[in-house]
Amino acid sequence: MTPGAYDAVILAGGAARRLGGVDKPALRVGGRALLDRVLDACRGAGRTVVVGPRRPTVRPVRWAREEPPGGGPVAAVDAGVRQTTAPVVLVLSADLPFLTPETVETLLNGVESTEGAVLIDSDGREQPLVAAYRAEPLRREIALLATEHGGLGGLPLRLLVSELALARLQHPTASFDCDTWEDITTARARIREHGSVLDEWITAVKAELGIDLDVDTAALLDLARDAAHGVARPAAPLTTFLVGYAAAQKGGSPEALAAATEKAAALAARWAEEQ
Repeated sequence: MTPGAYDAVILAGGAARRLGGVDKPALRVGGRALLDRVLDACRGAGRTVVVGPRRPTVRPVRWAREEPPGGGPVAAVDAGVRQTTAPVVLVLSADLPFLTPETVETLLNGVESTEGAVLIDSDGREQPLVAAYRAEPLRREIALLATEHGGLGGLPLRLLVSELALARLQHPTASFDCDTWEDITTARARIREHGSVLDEWITAVKAELGIDLDVDTAALLDLARDAAHGVARPAAPLTTFLVGYAAAQKGGSPEALAAATEKAAALAARWAEEQ
């Protein structure tokens, strides 16, 4: 889906009772607030509306509050959708540490032939707050519920989505949410697992520095290894720093980074040949 063809609504309210009432969206996993991790995953949205108390965020968003305050998820979805204009609305909770842009794209592609696409967790349960919906039928169901029940406060989400034609997509990791301290601990441990820690770290660093650049991690690691073995151990971090600096001097594109990496790798190989 083309950038801006969808809007995002993120629910960041709630009492977080099982977490002792802490500000759950501000809890950090992998050094980043849960809300910021979700915002990063849907950065292609035309508009991003966060429903909940205002708080610092990694990028600008629109803010909304449900009526009545504390009125539950259906009222919160309504408050967010009122500020959207795109034909497709991505609806997310703010506590999804493993949501990625790739999963968002999968959800958006899933609405092409139906009224919505929703993730299913490892137990086969639908997660309506990890979903993409066509805006028109979503607004229709909100209006019908408001008429039938005299308001939206306290209504369960299943009433909102039960009449929609939905595609159900399996992705247990992306649908993992953090409702308890045990969930937070699990999430913090999972991102440090051997197979994912480097990708998580690079993503966190890019977000912290405001860098939007595809990094060929394998190539940089190979370069660091060659510099460490063929020259000296301190050469590894210094070389990768210089490669990044050179790429920035050339405009900072992925192509500039690849070219600088290739040149430095060739130099390291020539250096090692002289040993």
